Amino acid sequence: MAKSAPANAAVWFEIPVTDMTRSMAFYGDVLGTELALDETGPNPMALFPTLEKGAVAGHLYPGTPAGTGAGPTIHLAVAAPLEAAMKRVTENGGQVLSPVISIPAGSFAYCTDPDGNSFGLFV
Repeated sequence: MAKSAPANAAVWFEIPVTDMTRSMAFYGDVLGTELALDETGPNPMALFPTLEKGAVAGHLYPGTPAGTGAGPTIHLAVAAPLEAAMKRVTENGGQVLSPVISIPAGSFAYCTDPDGNSFGLFV
């Protein structure tokens, strides 16, 4: 059997939230973008935007978060400076859990949203 790797290890992510309106505002403000509400399926979803159709992305959906910091950590791209996005996290009801961490690929910081979902900001 031939082994091959996909173009992206992750193909989609879902973030469970308890308040769609609040969460759309939180992520929109933190990321400096607008999430699109899609109510065509059985549950509403707020889609994270991408520049290219078919790019790896994800959505918010009404659900039960795993508990503060207990679920997987999704890293979301933000525009530099990273510190400005970190400030927007706290201004919008989330928490910044780490200082800026630099690695060869860039810099990131660990955070939680108002529901306690773990995420990283990445530049």
